[in-house]
Amino acid sequence: MDAASAAKDRVDRALALLERRLLDLKSRAVGTSRVPDDDLFAPEPSTETDRARIHELESAGRDAAETLTRAADAIRDALAEQEAR
Repeated sequence: MDAASAAKDRVDRALALLERRLLDLKSRAVGTSRVPDDDLFAPEPSTETDRARIHELESAGRDAAETLTRAADAIRDALAEQEAR
């Protein structure tokens, strides 16, 4: 497997992980009396459950951003290495 393919696989895995985490958070929220709206710009949360959900979504977003940054760096490195050949 060349470096570009490996980097693409890392991006794909990061996106799949993010999607699984978001689906998990959504499924947990469905059990509450309030249906989540996925709007992080909605008015201030009114319950501790809302605050916890928003915190988890923000944490998942930060984790995904870090992983995607590393994958993008790997892709850039692989492309630079191929251009150098």
